[in-house]
Amino acid sequence: MLGHTLSLGLLSLAAFSSALAAPSSVVLTCAVAYMPQRSTWVREVRIDWDAKAVRRLRIDGVEPYGFSLLPSGVMTAVDNERIQIDLAALQWQSDFRGQATGQGRCEKSPA
Repeated sequence: MLGHTLSLGLLSLAAFSSALAAPSSVVLTCAVAYMPQRSTWVREVRIDWDAKAVRRLRIDGVEPYGFSLLPSGVMTAVDNERIQIDLAALQWQSDFRGQATGQGRCEKSPA
C-alpha cells in the first residue's frame, strides 16, 4: 500500500516537472487564511524529489520530522499545525488541534 501511495504522490509531483530522472523541486507560495483570527499568512512550501522518492520537504524553511504522501499531495505537521497540501488542486488545509484552522490557495513559484 505504501508503494502505491508513494507512486501516486510522485505522479502528482510529475505535474510540475517533465523529467523525474534528475533531482527536481517545486516551490509553492500559499496564501493561507487562519480562522478564527481572520489573519492571512503567506507560507512557502518546497518539495525536492528524484526518480525514486520525495527526498525533502520544507515549510517556511523548516523541515518537519516526517511526512506522508497522499494520492494528490502531502500531509505533515510543523509544531502544532497539521498540514495537508493538495498538489493537484493547489490547496492548503491545516488545523491547530481543533483550536484554529487554515485554508488557502497555492501557486507555483520560481525555484
